[in-house]
Amino acid sequence: MAERRAFAQKISRTVAAEVRKQISGQYSGSPQLLKNLNIVGNISHHTTVPLTEAVDPVDLEDYLITHPLSVDSGPLRDLVEFPPDDIEVVYSPRDCRTLVSAVPEESEMDPHVRDCIRSYTEDWAIVVRKYHKLGTGFNPNTLDKQKERQKGLPRQVFESDEAPDGSSYQDEQDDLKRRSMSIDDTPRGSWACSIFDLKNSLPDALLPNLLDRTPNEEIDHQNDDQRKSNRHKELFALHPSPDEEEPIERLSVPDVPKEHFGQRLLVKCLSLKFEIEIEPIFASLALYDVKEKKKISENFYFDLNSEQMKGLLRPHVPPAAITTLARSAIFSITYPSQDVFLVIKLEKVLQQGDIGECAEPYMIFKEADATKNKEKLEKLKSQADQFCQRLGKYRMPFAWTAIHLMNIVSSAGSLERDSTEVEISTGERKGSWSERRNSSLVGRRSLERTTSGDDACNLTSFRPATLTVANFFKQEGDRLSDEDLYKFLADMRRPSSVLRRLRPITAQLKIDISPAPENPHYCLTPELLQVKLYPDSRVRPTREILEFPARDVYVPNTTYRNLLYIYPQSLNFANRQGSARNITVKVQFMYGEDPSNAMPVIFGKSSCSEFSKEAYTAVVYHNRSPDFHEEIKVKLPATLTDHHHLLFTFYHVSCQQKQNTPLETPVGYTWIPMLQNGRLKTGQFCLPVSLEKPPQAYSVLSPEVPLPGMKWVDNHKGVFNVEVVAVSSIHTQDPYLDKFFALVNALDEHMFPVRIGDMRIMENNLESELKSSISALNSSQLEPVVRFLHLLLDKLILLVVRPPVIAGQIVNLGQASFEAMASIINRLHKNLEGNHDQHGRNNLLASYIYYVFRLPNTYPNSPSPGPGGLGGSVHYATMARSAVRPASLNLNRSRSLSNSNPDISGTPTSPDDEVRSIIGSKAMDRSCNRMSSHTETSSFLQTLTGRLPTKKLFHEELALQWVVCSGSVRESALQQAWFFFELMVKSMVHHLYFNDKLDAPRKSRFPERFMDDIAALVSTIAGDVVSRFQKDTEMVERLNTSLAFFLNDLLSVMDRGFVFSLIKSCYKQVSAKLYSLPNPSVLVSLRLDFLRIICSHEHYVTLNLPCSLLTPPASPSPSVSSATSQSSGFSTSVQDQKIANMFELSLPFRQQHYLAGLVLTELALILDPDAEGLFGLHKKVINMVHNLLSSHDSDPRYSDPQIKARVAMLYLPLIGIIMETVPQLYDFTESHNQRGRPICIAPDDYDSESGSMISQTVAMAIAGTSVPQLTRPGSFLLTSTSGRQHTTFSAESSRSLLICLLWVLKNADETVLQKWFSDLSVLQLNRLLDLLYLCVSCFEYKGKKVFERMNSLTFKKSKDMRAKLEEAILGSIGARQEMVRRSRGQLERSPSGSAFGSQENLRWRKDMTHWRQNTEKLDKSRAEIEHEALIDGNLATEANLIILDTLEIIVQTVSVTESKESILGGVLKVLLQSMACNQSAVYLQHCFATQRALVSKFPELLFEEETEQCADLCLRLLRHCSSSISTIRSHASASLYLLMRQNFEIGNNFARVKMQVTMSLSSLVGTSQNFNEEFLRRSLKTILTYAEEDLELRETTFPDQVQDLVFNLHMILSDTVKMKEHQEDPEMLIDLMYRIAKGYQTSPDLRLTWLQNMAGKHSERSNHAEAAQCLVHSAALVAEYLSMLEDRKYLPVGCVTFQNISSNVLEESAVSDDVVSPDEEGICSGKYFTESGLVGLLEQAAASFSMAGMYEAVNEVYKVLIPIHEANRDAKKLSTIHGKLQEAFSKIVHQDGKRMFGTYFRVGFYGTKFGDLDEQEFVYKEPAITKLAEISHRLEGFYGERFGEDVLEVIKDSNPVDKCKLDPNKAYIQITYVEPFFDTYEMKDRITYFDKNYNLRRFMYCTPFTLDGRAHGELHEQFKRKTILTTSHAFPYIKTRVNVTHKEEIILTPIEVAIEDMQKKTQELAFATHQDPADPKMLQMVLQGSVGTTVNQGPLEVAQVFLSEIPGDPKLFRHHNKLRLCFKDFTKR
Repeated sequence: MAERRAFAQKISRTVAAEVRKQISGQYSGSPQLLKNLNIVGNISHHTTVPLTEAVDPVDLEDYLITHPLSVDSGPLRDLVEFPPDDIEVVYSPRDCRTLVSAVPEESEMDPHVRDCIRSYTEDWAIVVRKYHKLGTGFNPNTLDKQKERQKGLPRQVFESDEAPDGSSYQDEQDDLKRRSMSIDDTPRGSWACSIFDLKNSLPDALLPNLLDRTPNEEIDHQNDDQRKSNRHKELFALHPSPDEEEPIERLSVPDVPKEHFGQRLLVKCLSLKFEIEIEPIFASLALYDVKEKKKISENFYFDLNSEQMKGLLRPHVPPAAITTLARSAIFSITYPSQDVFLVIKLEKVLQQGDIGECAEPYMIFKEADATKNKEKLEKLKSQADQFCQRLGKYRMPFAWTAIHLMNIVSSAGSLERDSTEVEISTGERKGSWSERRNSSLVGRRSLERTTSGDDACNLTSFRPATLTVANFFKQEGDRLSDEDLYKFLADMRRPSSVLRRLRPITAQLKIDISPAPENPHYCLTPELLQVKLYPDSRVRPTREILEFPARDVYVPNTTYRNLLYIYPQSLNFANRQGSARNITVKVQFMYGEDPSNAMPVIFGKSSCSEFSKEAYTAVVYHNRSPDFHEEIKVKLPATLTDHHHLLFTFYHVSCQQKQNTPLETPVGYTWIPMLQNGRLKTGQFCLPVSLEKPPQAYSVLSPEVPLPGMKWVDNHKGVFNVEVVAVSSIHTQDPYLDKFFALVNALDEHMFPVRIGDMRIMENNLESELKSSISALNSSQLEPVVRFLHLLLDKLILLVVRPPVIAGQIVNLGQASFEAMASIINRLHKNLEGNHDQHGRNNLLASYIYYVFRLPNTYPNSPSPGPGGLGGSVHYATMARSAVRPASLNLNRSRSLSNSNPDISGTPTSPDDEVRSIIGSKAMDRSCNRMSSHTETSSFLQTLTGRLPTKKLFHEELALQWVVCSGSVRESALQQAWFFFELMVKSMVHHLYFNDKLDAPRKSRFPERFMDDIAALVSTIAGDVVSRFQKDTEMVERLNTSLAFFLNDLLSVMDRGFVFSLIKSCYKQVSAKLYSLPNPSVLVSLRLDFLRIICSHEHYVTLNLPCSLLTPPASPSPSVSSATSQSSGFSTSVQDQKIANMFELSLPFRQQHYLAGLVLTELALILDPDAEGLFGLHKKVINMVHNLLSSHDSDPRYSDPQIKARVAMLYLPLIGIIMETVPQLYDFTESHNQRGRPICIAPDDYDSESGSMISQTVAMAIAGTSVPQLTRPGSFLLTSTSGRQHTTFSAESSRSLLICLLWVLKNADETVLQKWFSDLSVLQLNRLLDLLYLCVSCFEYKGKKVFERMNSLTFKKSKDMRAKLEEAILGSIGARQEMVRRSRGQLERSPSGSAFGSQENLRWRKDMTHWRQNTEKLDKSRAEIEHEALIDGNLATEANLIILDTLEIIVQTVSVTESKESILGGVLKVLLQSMACNQSAVYLQHCFATQRALVSKFPELLFEEETEQCADLCLRLLRHCSSSISTIRSHASASLYLLMRQNFEIGNNFARVKMQVTMSLSSLVGTSQNFNEEFLRRSLKTILTYAEEDLELRETTFPDQVQDLVFNLHMILSDTVKMKEHQEDPEMLIDLMYRIAKGYQTSPDLRLTWLQNMAGKHSERSNHAEAAQCLVHSAALVAEYLSMLEDRKYLPVGCVTFQNISSNVLEESAVSDDVVSPDEEGICSGKYFTESGLVGLLEQAAASFSMAGMYEAVNEVYKVLIPIHEANRDAKKLSTIHGKLQEAFSKIVHQDGKRMFGTYFRVGFYGTKFGDLDEQEFVYKEPAITKLAEISHRLEGFYGERFGEDVLEVIKDSNPVDKCKLDPNKAYIQITYVEPFFDTYEMKDRITYFDKNYNLRRFMYCTPFTLDGRAHGELHEQFKRKTILTTSHAFPYIKTRVNVTHKEEIILTPIEVAIEDMQKKTQELAFATHQDPADPKMLQMVLQGSVGTTVNQGPLEVAQVFLSEIPGDPKLFRHHNKLRLCFKDFTKR
């Protein structure tokens, strides 16, 4: 067998024609051998390329041109070329949240603002790969779409799921149970009555035309048609996809860039009520984070005053704008934590007096006393009225309070469903903070129940709560600053809060807090824009409150926002002369110095106008150095000038009304200029204050500058603290970014000099400044970089594409920009870890490329090529500043255009455009300037624009920069290679799109130089992967996938042949490295990922040229056109080309089906058993193939069968590859029936450890399938000569491989398959059959019950499951929930207050599992189980039908070639295996049809060659004849009838079939649990009916013989009915089988069958000793008949030889010759009546004895076997046997003292209820260490159920039973423990433990008694009765209970009892003391007590009773002395 590796040998392959001449059995030249890796093309003489090397790909573009398809349209057309609309560039308008988009009102804007606005409003430019979703990354089988494809499956009917027809059957069973249990002595009932039964039963439907003589071809044709109709199209829809993490090739589409929101909280302010209502109160809300000491939201102002109160202010307040009337707000919290407080501040109208005085009335008056204090209240009201009139526009601080947010959220989370009410008070009475909840569950939770740290605080899903805030704190005038507030808040969380001691202001503020809904209506943004869905402008709005996140948030800006917040903090006028006490600050935003220049940009608060020109701070009464807590919010103009400034005016307000004092007196001025050197000025300021109005032109200077002649407060010291904060998407607030943007814009505008900071940059040093500003980008803060990311990258890219002209010189900034991009991208990657997808792509960058990036328009000032003339990019002014600059941005967008409208440029709109259209039409001549690809030198262009435009293509420049970069830049580019690759691809697509080249031939799309750069780039990156994969594993993995995705993308846009060559170059580098690696698996794994990603291309099939025929690429074959003629897709030219090429990884195959070739090559190499160290990759490579096929399967483009055949053609070599792996596949047949696979194990390996030790048949009988099956015929036995043990694949991998095989077989063209089969050798066809055999077991239907069982066992950790469990644990399930709560008391107090520490990682604790039983049923619903079973059923049916199709093709191959009949046996084997499995009715009908056809074509096959198969077939058919489904029955009975008929026709005597059917039925009856005689009776009747209707054979003896057979079968059936009754009672069942077997004493074959059945039953119940005895009996029986047939010295003489093994064997001696002559046809014809049969039985017996631990018997069995093997000179077998013997004896030695064989009990049955068991006594053998209670419980339970528990009684003692005293209506059982009994003489022989427990016939038990009838008495009156039983057979026997045939009793006197006890005691002591190592516990136990029939009376007592005086009676002397001796012995111990 030359199966040496071709690696080693390099055998050159012979041509296929010679192969056919070779003997079919030879292996070396078979046409299907991948092993010969260097394959010679049979036609052309190519040099060979081993599989480990990549081959040269075909040049795809050339090939398509040279092989035009003759078919113009039709489905095949699409396989040839990519569809024309494959790639589109789509401009999709971005979603705008607000009704109008946020843009500044000004029309003139500076360039930076304009760029920002463009960046926030332009459409997304998206490249769409229209078919991308059809690639394998989006395979529906791996997504959740699987379910949709499984709709409408037919329900397959399986017998295993069906309940037997009708319930009557069950009742009948129960009836039988209740009836008496007598068994007739013969196993036969009355012959006549049974025939009567049969005659009266009904047959099943007969099959029409079954008996007609139809020609075989026609039958085949009909079968074929029927099989092919109604088949399931998509195999993989039925097969679950293998478990993988996210498939590596799936690239998720990045999220659309959008505005950032944290978790959103909706706060509704419902009402505010004080004890007295005398004046309006104004409220504001904001969030504060105590830990960060930061205000984390802007203020929300709300007004809950009554109309009457509002009326008091009418004169001061303009009419309120609706936007200021909001009472609900949405807060966003990005970093929720335990430190967040909701702070509420109240203000009131300014009045005379301290805050304390003003608050006094609120604290002393109570609402309840209103009538009592009526006058006082009136007075207060009138005062308030006066103040409102006079001071209505000023405010004063009043009160505040805070709510700890997380308390509300976390406690609201765990209460009842409705919204919760919470009260918060500073309760004076309790002196403690508390939250009162209307809730019975929680009781009082204190506020302190929070922990520090960001314990997961989730705001998205708590239950809405309504809070009632009951108390406010009076605001202290000197504690207004934020610092004070943070102290208060921190203090509030302490138990002994200072605040508690304060007297509160009682009030009621009601607030609702709930998670914000997804899209709330009537919302306003912080800029007061209406958010979408704003149905009615008159409705009170909800305000979105701007968040100031506690920590940085990294999200790019996407909307225009430009806000300024001003926080006046404190003022120190202590040193100012003059009166200034009630101070307020007026803030204005000015655009000039005139007072009228104040801009209306300050946002109003509540109930006022939307914007105002000024804002006042609140007044602190009589304080010269007040603190402020105001927040003034300003809308910044988009374009700021140097004159914009903030003006602060300080006033003294006089509260008392005096004569001629003005209301307000200005007491100071100061200001802040908004721009400083062009940058926005923000931050903390401490400003000096001037006493007089500032002079002219002050606004450009800062107040710190000492202006001449001005008076300042406190000598120009800073006395006013103010903070200015900007929230802007225009101002970067980062000096480095500012500088960069300013320089770039200056270039665009061409305005010099540029002022940046304090520098003025002239044009000549602009270049160096620009370069340094680019490299300085690294120093900028990350947050602004991310916020302006889109703009920043756009600008950098622009610099690459359009190098600026500085001082007349073109400056190349490509390199600088490339480096800057690389470093920015790496910064993002490192700092934003959580933001990556599975491929390490940062989400922000990915979405930039996908949505934002587009090719900038490179001509200055021309509309870009995007839609609407505007989409592309910035407008550049030219040097001449031509007047065409658009006045405003035209923002109305046109919709997206796809490239189907090439007319985008439209009419030229500027001179540049015309120029471009003129030049663009000419071909550019390539200039020698290597850096830029287009340099135009046209003089008139210069004259037009005054500047030389240069234009570079971004992808070309990028590739170039990347190739030439080195060092750290190269390293950082490699780290984020994906980014540059994706940029490059998008740039290429845009370039093609704008130049209308998307339809251009691929070879001419890109210049050669660019292709060279790409090739160099790919090659160096592949080199990096290969050289660094061990060091930088993670980076290399990313790099490898990035490269693969890049190549995948290139396949869509570039010359595909070129991309293939790139793939090849990567392969080359990898394989070069592989040779030198000791452990290649990591690198191969990388290569697999690489390949898998490339193959996930949506046009993968097209790329493989599925329509090309494998002609040698040298000469384009002329006959291509005929090949595609629409016939079978193949037709004539198939003859021209070698079929083998299509099925092997031949050179032509790998060249033309390039990618498929690579995939299959990987598979072949990794699955190769000799591949070192690649074992771990099996699953990975198999998943790759599986994923590809399942993706093709579901692809709508390939649904047409003709196309599917083309696709399947790409995978034909898969069949061969899988055939090679047969020895390594997981053996699915084993689980099916515990036998080793019948595959690829040489005959001599069968009893090696790997094979199975039990002969096939019994193993199967044991498993209940009983397929008699020995080893396969020689052709199957391939062993690899290397003899190495193959590692087997896992079940999952094998299953995936096999489903792939089935897919190819299902979809491939049948004619091609048939042609190939006819080329295969017998050996290989047998391999294929082996595979199919495995497939049958692999896809067997498991059955609903299994799914249900699996369901209750597995405990899925799915997420929804977890949710259900939490619910189960946490609530809403009543009492169980309480129990769980209690069991987890300690969890209740866990930190975050929820029952689990944090939601993400629940770990089940052990003590929590007691409720699991209730929850796991939640796992899968009934419907899901049904669905799973439905799918599994359909899969099993489809898989088996595919196998059947393939078998038919193989059979046809045999019929056509008229050779290779030897494989028919294999075909039959697969068929039989499939009948043995659990099959659907649909499949079985087709299966029987095929089987009938096979038998009619090759009758002699079954009846002469494969006789064992014939027996198998009979068994299978009979099994299906007893099916509960009528269609299966009618097919099976038809098959059985035809089988008999055929047998009769061949030899006119069908004794063989008769015998086999009878034996089959016997074994079926004996082993099948769910066997139903009713159904079988119908089938027998059907067969009789056929016989009666069969006209042709009416005259022969055939009908009589059939009738004879049927009656005989029916007899056996009647026995079964009886067996059915005892199904539950194992002893009774075995007894019955024993009798049936006895009844067949005259029919050795049947007796053997029944013995086997018994062996099977015993094995099932693990009675291995009994099973072994059955096998020994069988062997003895066989030996008897063999010795009659053949006289061979070395064979055993008959049963006598077996006597040593068991004395019972003699009952097998043969019946005298006249009864049975073994020569008769049909007698002793079973396969066991041969020498090898005998050997098999003995080997199994030995195995069973060994399992039973009876190693001595193993030796005896082998004593019989050894002579046989010696005679056959079978050294191998002998060595195995001696090995086993050595094992057996060493086990005897090792287990000395630890062996246990069995425990014996006497069981007596009394009472007429037991029928023929009445008064019978048995000895039962039970497993070792069975307690009396156990057997008692078992029998009591069993018979209690049978007779009723009240009827059954167990007699508790072991005294003789007196029949007369028993109740005749009851059933009694007496159970006694017995021990084996030996006479003294016997003990000489029975030395070892085995001797004392083997061949036992006598047993003893003792009963203590006293003469007066009690069981126990004093020592001197204690007698003992020993009863000795003798059984009819010796144990172990072929059954576990044996009748007692004899009984004798011995009575011991008290002193004899004492002697026995003492002897026993002495023995125990001796044992305990001599133990090694000593066992103190044992000794202690022995010393403590005495073990005897009396309880615990020690030796001392015995001595006192019996030895105190010498007995008078001389007869007792002997005993006395004996006892003394015993004591003497005892004391010695």
